[in-house]
Amino acid sequence: MAKKTIGIKPLADRVLVEAAEAEEKTSGGIIIPDTAKEKPQKGKVIAVGTGKPDEPITVKVGDSILYGKYSGTEITIDGNDYLIMRESDIFAVI
Repeated sequence: MAKKTIGIKPLADRVLVEAAEAEEKTSGGIIIPDTAKEKPQKGKVIAVGTGKPDEPITVKVGDSILYGKYSGTEITIDGNDYLIMRESDIFAVI
């Protein structure tokens, strides 16, 4: 799989994340309409900043992560939606 090339470099402890797609069906097979879909809480790291002098970045490009429901700021680059957030908003690497 080819890596995505994005013309953006996060600063300091910020991370650029591509959110995972919202669930289309429940485990029982019920189709969820667009208006009822929950905001995803997992995604893939696309770019990372350099970190702070006393706190290096611990995630790397390509990591799958879990983050808070209302974490980050939504941005659109070349028609694709991303989140930019601080590394401290990330709960876990999966």
